[in-house]
Amino acid sequence: MSKRKIREIARTQFGYDELRPGQEEAIASVLEGRDTLVVQPTGAGKSAIYQIAGLLLEGPTLVISPLIALQKDQVDAIAGKGVAEAAAVNSTAPVGEVRETMEKLEDGNLEYLFLAPEQLRKEETQQRLREVKPSLVVVDEAHCVSDWGHDFRPDYLTIGSTVEALGHPTVLALTATAAPRVREEIACRLAMRDPHVIVKGLDRPNLWLAVRAFERQDEKQDAIFEAVMNAPKPGIVYTATRKHAEEIAGLLAERDVNVRLYHGGMNAKKRHEIQDAWMAGSVDVIVATNAFGMGVDKPDVRFVYHYDPSDSLDAYYQEIGRAGRDGERSDAVLFYWRRDINVHKFFNAGGGIAEHDLRRIADAVQASEEAPAPDRLAEELNLSKRKVTLALTRLEEQRADTPEEAARRAYEAIEQRRQTEAEQLEKMQAYAELGSCRREFLLRHFGEPFEAPCRFCDACKLREEVSPP
Repeated sequence: MSKRKIREIARTQFGYDELRPGQEEAIASVLEGRDTLVVQPTGAGKSAIYQIAGLLLEGPTLVISPLIALQKDQVDAIAGKGVAEAAAVNSTAPVGEVRETMEKLEDGNLEYLFLAPEQLRKEETQQRLREVKPSLVVVDEAHCVSDWGHDFRPDYLTIGSTVEALGHPTVLALTATAAPRVREEIACRLAMRDPHVIVKGLDRPNLWLAVRAFERQDEKQDAIFEAVMNAPKPGIVYTATRKHAEEIAGLLAERDVNVRLYHGGMNAKKRHEIQDAWMAGSVDVIVATNAFGMGVDKPDVRFVYHYDPSDSLDAYYQEIGRAGRDGERSDAVLFYWRRDINVHKFFNAGGGIAEHDLRRIADAVQASEEAPAPDRLAEELNLSKRKVTLALTRLEEQRADTPEEAARRAYEAIEQRRQTEAEQLEKMQAYAELGSCRREFLLRHFGEPFEAPCRFCDACKLREEVSPP
């Protein structure tokens, strides 16, 4: 299909006066039947790619997305355009609604089906998808499939086998940040064939990049309080732990800052209330763990401060990318105490699974007539559901003749992931202690060429100040 036709559909059906950089190229690639990986910042219009391409392809579009709230937003957005039927199937949908949605899909009356990745573990879902033969499988937040990614989710590891079971329809993978190694793993794990990789707009020249280093934690705490109180609002403060989030939010509230706390331990209703208040502009500052932000597109965030370093450069860049989406100046500042790195090292050290536990899980799987549910297996073996889910996925990946061999190989894979996390943390530490252009360091990490100086980071500013006239 010609680019002229793509532009016409974008304008007449979706109301886009023009397509942004990378969108047209990605749509054309998908329409040619080529697997496509798109890396663009949030707010750059990645959803328009599958909306337009899906409408132009014969057959339904399957969109796999990890966030229920984001699924709802996308369904509402498509409904608002009135171009085609869209619906979502996830754990919150009533049984009757799910049945009606799947019947619409089978009858050819549904163009866009949004699924949470865990739905792909259900054989009934797999069977129905095989019958309707989607023409396009879209994987949103695709970095979640990568061990090297900053938000790895075991349920994403089932997507590649689903793609093959469906006869390998065209795959479109979307993410806001992915370094070259992450991109390679995304393509491999999603069973993509010779993918067309499109990386656009990773540089955010309106973001002021800086690190403030401290010798003591109390100095760092005083500094972030002063910065938050004096900064233009709204803004986000990220912490590595719930404890730090609670402490900082509480102390800011005592200083009469209009602040709300957000972390993954809160119930879903509470989190939604806080997010809605934030989006509505009735909250000035969010203090949060990394549970906050995915799928949140607020244009006027004036600062993102990190009280603790992120566990990887990928995570850090995605988090600071939530600032300044309106193109105006915004500050991305890391408040750094060297001992902060030890927090992440502690969590990394405890994130493994013992080989004997993997053997127990492998034995349980072999003894079961059907695939055991992760929550039931976790309860029976007295292990966390997350560990069991990860273990089941790793065991499924192994081509082994015995449970013992599968457990050994899975253990090696999990230990490799822990090593990966340690390497990622070292790069985050290198950024924090960098003496040269921070923008160059970040963009080169993501494989984007950039020549220093950027003249809009603390290191470049310092060099300008000390350089002779």
